[in-house]
Amino acid sequence: VQLQASGGGMVQSGGSLRLSCAASGSRFRINDMNWHRQAPGKQRELVAGITSGGSTNYADSVKGRFTISRDNAKNTVYLQMNNLKPEDTAVYYCEADYTTPDPVVGRVWGQGTLVTVSS
Repeated sequence: VQLQASGGGMVQSGGSLRLSCAASGSRFRINDMNWHRQAPGKQRELVAGITSGGSTNYADSVKGRFTISRDNAKNTVYLQMNNLKPEDTAVYYCEADYTTPDPVVGRVWGQGTLVTVSS
């Protein structure tokens, strides 16, 4: 299973971006999907998560501004980021837990996409 993230870029404070992350491979089922971020000089932190049933959770710092969603048919998770602030500048990583028929339970990470918010 592989994850491919896209949608990062540079935006001014108050702007919006939408990140996407698609899973690919064969004979797998994606369970929880999450977005993390790592700012320069800081530890990686969980930004938002969504279960296969659609339950969501958010870091306090992004509540009310970010929305996580998923399209199970496309094995894709999205992160809509509104009212972006300079402190949201970071590399954003998607992560997914998956199972296979073997069964194998695993966790996979995307390659990261850079979000830069200028003041």
